[in-house]
Amino acid sequence: MAGDISFSRRLLEQFLAVVQEQHFGRAAELLGMSQPPLSQSIQRLERTVGVRLLERGSGGVRTTPAGAAFADDARRLLDLQTAAVTRARRIAAGLDGEVRVGYVSLLSHLYLPTLLRAGAEELPGLRVRLLHGSSAALVDQIRTGILDLAFVRDPARLGEDLVATVVATERISAAVPSGHPLAGAGAIDLAQLREEEFVVPDPAALPTLAGQLQLACRQAGFTPRTAAVADDLSGLLGYVAAGLCVSLLPEGLRNLAVDGVSFVPLTGPGADLDTTVHAVHRPDPDAAVTRLLSVITGPRSPFDAADPAHGLTTGPAD
Repeated sequence: MAGDISFSRRLLEQFLAVVQEQHFGRAAELLGMSQPPLSQSIQRLERTVGVRLLERGSGGVRTTPAGAAFADDARRLLDLQTAAVTRARRIAAGLDGEVRVGYVSLLSHLYLPTLLRAGAEELPGLRVRLLHGSSAALVDQIRTGILDLAFVRDPARLGEDLVATVVATERISAAVPSGHPLAGAGAIDLAQLREEEFVVPDPAALPTLAGQLQLACRQAGFTPRTAAVADDLSGLLGYVAAGLCVSLLPEGLRNLAVDGVSFVPLTGPGADLDTTVHAVHRPDPDAAVTRLLSVITGPRSPFDAADPAHGLTTGPAD
């Protein structure tokens, strides 16, 4: 009756050395040990397995049918052990594994391709799993551990339990219907929109962008005439595309080529506006998240070389 079925890596290596050399003396020399302890190890292995693995003879040894099969399995087992150790070390170093990344659909076309491309080039062993949601939902999922990383444009209400890192910056421009008299202008003073009806961001959903719009209009000398409110950028674009309102929106949205919307740069008072995209994560991210963040925020960040006018930025935004 076989005993406890467990083998050390060293014992399997000793057995395979004997199988390879077909001789205890040569195998012992290969392993850097004397022959008696090697013979004792193989005998112990056979007792554990419960069958004879080697046939001994005056000219050397050869495997029994059971021994040949055991040798094949032993090689696979050692390969699996090596792979398991290597994979564990790569995951601990952030070079392998999976990162769950949250994104908002509207800007996924602008940000996700660059993120995925940079990750594939710099961290080919790392898998990025994409999950879609609203900014508020993504932040909650970061907090609860459902997500590892999320990209949002408005981190005003994150709280101290999360960390937000700026990964991209865009100018804010006037968004007007394509048929608007100012749609083809090279640039306009924000005050030229004082008589227009605006669709404005819902302060509860997009507090930073909503505050920027109100402040910019005040600096330009007027209070925007609010005709509609939307809680995301898709809604804001929709009102403009319908020809019903104007708005102030991140200029990177022009790359989505939404029919019926033209983006015009701003000049004059209230025109100095930027909006930022943030990578949000917990304060103690694992190694894979840290590695991915280093790729998109480090000295060779793909965002530094990206041109928002051509849609080459990362990190979905809302």
